[in-house]
Amino acid sequence: MIETATVVCRDGKIVSVGNAELPEDAQRIDLHGDFLSPGFVDIHVHGGNGADFMDATVEAVATACLAHAKHGTTTIFPTTSTGSPEQIMAMIDACGQYQQLQTGPNLEGIHLYGPYFAEDKLGCHSPSGRRDPTPADFNRYFATGLIRIATCAAELPGSLDFYETAKRHGCLITCGHSNSTWGEMQVAFEAGMRHVDHFWCAMSSITSLRQRFPAPMQASMAEFVLMHDEMSTEVLADGCHLAPELLEFAFRMKGPHRLCLVTDCNRALDLPPGNYCFGNPADNSWFYSDGKVGWTLNRKGLASSVVGMDHMVRQMKNSTTATLPEVIRMASLTPAERAGVAELTGSIAPGKRADFVVLDQHLQVKQVFTRGERLF
Repeated sequence: MIETATVVCRDGKIVSVGNAELPEDAQRIDLHGDFLSPGFVDIHVHGGNGADFMDATVEAVATACLAHAKHGTTTIFPTTSTGSPEQIMAMIDACGQYQQLQTGPNLEGIHLYGPYFAEDKLGCHSPSGRRDPTPADFNRYFATGLIRIATCAAELPGSLDFYETAKRHGCLITCGHSNSTWGEMQVAFEAGMRHVDHFWCAMSSITSLRQRFPAPMQASMAEFVLMHDEMSTEVLADGCHLAPELLEFAFRMKGPHRLCLVTDCNRALDLPPGNYCFGNPADNSWFYSDGKVGWTLNRKGLASSVVGMDHMVRQMKNSTTATLPEVIRMASLTPAERAGVAELTGSIAPGKRADFVVLDQHLQVKQVFTRGERLF
């Protein structure tokens, strides 16, 4: 935390941070005591304001990206759900077209999340688009050069080929929607897997593994992540997915350098309560938003979040012992580091993009800047 600092930007990049003299012709913006934070980096997000990235149109991508920019996200990794090869390729193509526009928040790549999930850990994702990984399927996605984060359940046949391919493409390799054992996680780890999606959600536990391996009792993803310092993970700090004690536990066990805040947000962001489609509308996967969180239609299980990153920041700050700089790091620099874009963004440092979010004393978003230009 630096008080009364001056940040000088030129041509969309940060030039200096401290008490530098400003050129006479510089545009001056006085924040009058508000916080200047690095723009948030969301590595796991599905949509917003009525649009899902799997709608696979440039208009839908732009709508969802701008919706999250209002909540402080300046760098975004659109995230696939389960879907057919054609649907996923269409989503990747739409994101690539949006990326060329150089407008709104920065799209630094795609999180290939679905379709390689365990059948018993689908959550709200459509089962019709789930499948095991095969080179014939996933090579076409990696060939686009847009995949920066790649998820696959570690226990699936073909997962090792998937991880090795993702590693060759320089991706953050993750395990998610999985019922894998410690041993299966170890194989994945040796292949380059270093991250687990939304901790405690749609992941294996000692109890769930008893169905696959009655005896002896097996260690699960949670134990593996907590044991290995190299592993990072993410939490949904929306106040609905995880109780405050679990947020505190995750923070204390992994620390701000290995714990990311993500939204995992769907198209219901900033929309009234009601039923919404998750993923591509053709797959008929529906959920209910009560305005605070998504639910399966029978109200027995959660179905993604419906809030932005600013909400996650406030909840994490109010529910844990993490300091404000630590919370901001978990929403910016840590995900940027894990996704391999920390040289571009994630902190307020010379040479990086001028991506900022202005927060008031209650951590409400007041202004958002990307590449030095005000978005909101």
